[in-house]
Amino acid sequence: MSKAAVVYWSGTGNTENMAKAVAEGAQAAGMQADIISAEMFNADAISEYDSIAFGCPSMGVEVLEETVFQPMWDSVKSGLQGKKIALFGSYGWGDGTWMREWEEECRSEGIDLVCESVTANEAPGDEDLEKCRALGKALS
Repeated sequence: MSKAAVVYWSGTGNTENMAKAVAEGAQAAGMQADIISAEMFNADAISEYDSIAFGCPSMGVEVLEETVFQPMWDSVKSGLQGKKIALFGSYGWGDGTWMREWEEECRSEGIDLVCESVTANEAPGDEDLEKCRALGKALS
């Protein structure tokens, strides 16, 4: 059975709800899906998974969360080549610049994004959660 990690940071619960939907989608596709908070994930864990979805909300001036998520991301991104990777997150302002910049960083690092990233403005609605489930299925 293929194994997926859904790694996320959430301040309000919005991105956490998205992470749960991503895991549901991966499980519906026949994968084992582990939901892992960003502070519990590190480069040593990458080899345990066939695919990984990363979720982080937009913070400040549309950047990744800087005290937990960004340091974790910086420590793992060089080991993600050859893995199926997907991104998701929520935002409350701006136009999604943080996600476009994150996707560009992945491309420049040689990271294969398996599907379109999912963003939700504020709390994810039913349509957003369905897109998260589809993202989870794309990891298989």
